[in-house]
Amino acid sequence: MPTEEGQDLIDLTRDICAKELRPKVDDAERAAAVDESFPTDVFRTLGAAGLLSLPHPEEHGGYGQPYEVYLQVVEEIASAWMSVAVGVSVHSLTAFPVTTFGTPEQQAALLPGMLSGDQLGAYCLSEPLAGSDIASMTTRATRDGDAYVLKGRKAWISHAGHADYYTTFARTSDDGGKGLSCFVVPADAPGLTFGTPEKKMGLHCDTVREVMFDDVRVDAARRIGDEGQGMAIALSALDAGRLGIAAASTGLAQGAFDLAAGYAKERRQFGRAIGEFQGLQFLLADMEAAVTSARATYLHAARLKDAGRAFSKEAAVAKLVATDAAMRVTTDAVQVLGGAGYTQDFPAERFMREAKVTQIFEGTNQIQRLVIGRHVLR
Repeated sequence: MPTEEGQDLIDLTRDICAKELRPKVDDAERAAAVDESFPTDVFRTLGAAGLLSLPHPEEHGGYGQPYEVYLQVVEEIASAWMSVAVGVSVHSLTAFPVTTFGTPEQQAALLPGMLSGDQLGAYCLSEPLAGSDIASMTTRATRDGDAYVLKGRKAWISHAGHADYYTTFARTSDDGGKGLSCFVVPADAPGLTFGTPEKKMGLHCDTVREVMFDDVRVDAARRIGDEGQGMAIALSALDAGRLGIAAASTGLAQGAFDLAAGYAKERRQFGRAIGEFQGLQFLLADMEAAVTSARATYLHAARLKDAGRAFSKEAAVAKLVATDAAMRVTTDAVQVLGGAGYTQDFPAERFMREAKVTQIFEGTNQIQRLVIGRHVLR
């Protein structure tokens, strides 16, 4: 269970969601689909409240909260605004290499901005031809004196063009997965450019673009970890990131369920509320069971992480279970609302569109099954 401080943070998040996020989300998502606007002000609000630094150590400027609390905060945000919850998870992912693998000097130089809410990060791992297959990436970092020169392209990068820094993985040798290294690239680095925002079916306020490195010069002091340690850093960060997506997916499913249950109490047919029909009650019961199961899987993995125990398999299970649950529950929410669920008068159709990508990013659910299977058969 969360401590009193942890519960206060969850309650604070719930209050911010009610006052700052829910009143804005529908208009903002519709506008972003047309004008590619980005909710910078919302991230600044969350940062000022300390909600962008929860799982990071207090000595580095974080709140030192257990992952169990951080993930419940992400879930609360997702129940109100999924694009923002994904952004919070991504931002935490961008700081993870520095807090976990950075030198004291790097932590002192970089973390104050990352954890204060003054800066927002982007995580540059995937490439046009290297998604789940990280070891095949081709973006290269070549040593040149006291700097590295980065050349290549990254794809599907959240916050691209809006971030203040880019946590980037690039090849420093041709030794396959052992030849990757991690860098923190400032947004104003010459040669750093961005593609046109992707036209997506959902998460319109989560701007996604290609990031191009055209001989981008990065100080060697911004290399995190040793040369060749990039794969280990990326996989370690992804375990934590998958829990963030699991929590966000659970929040999205909870939001869809709350909408459906509320509608079932109010909508009347044949002289009574549609929720009184057993067929619909069973559907709602299955939705509730899916949300509760998803929450249990991510909290179990978080508690293992907080206890310092291995949690890679459990993170993959949580990501798989929670994102499949989000897809199922949001689809069923549309069904409960009937024709109204297929219109933009209610957010059910948006929830359904937003859920699909959760089964794809941070490792597709087919990759999660591979991870789980390998752990089981070791």
